[in-house]
Amino acid sequence: MTKIKATEQAWLMKSEPDVYGWDDLIAEGEGTWDGVRNHLAARNLRTMNVGDLAFFYHSNIGKEIVGIVEISVAGLTDPTDPEGKWAAVKVKPVAKLKTPVTLAAIKATPTLAEMELLRLSRLSVSAVRGSEWDIVLEMAGGTI
Repeated sequence: MTKIKATEQAWLMKSEPDVYGWDDLIAEGEGTWDGVRNHLAARNLRTMNVGDLAFFYHSNIGKEIVGIVEISVAGLTDPTDPEGKWAAVKVKPVAKLKTPVTLAAIKATPTLAEMELLRLSRLSVSAVRGSEWDIVLEMAGGTI
């Protein structure tokens, strides 16, 4: 089982797979994470550093963590924001999870009850604690 250890600060980034999914990121090789219009999520984007890791979560359809990405460029201004006040980053795919970890499975895991994905469910970019990272990777059976 391949195990990827979280960086000092890890994240979870949500995207609707019918708009921009894991396969789209794989095809591009690097993607810009933009369009975030929530202040806390934008603050999380501004906090990210190059090399930070994040879970790639398919929202709406699937509702599951499907892969791991790395922040490749940090501190960008969102190119979709004409006023230039919102943040963006670039991400590169690192690994696909062997088995996607569903929202239902996360909710059913007591040790993940405090995960921001559950507590702040509408937040599109959330922090992930190291212990949560390890539990999710264990649930996935590692990466491929």
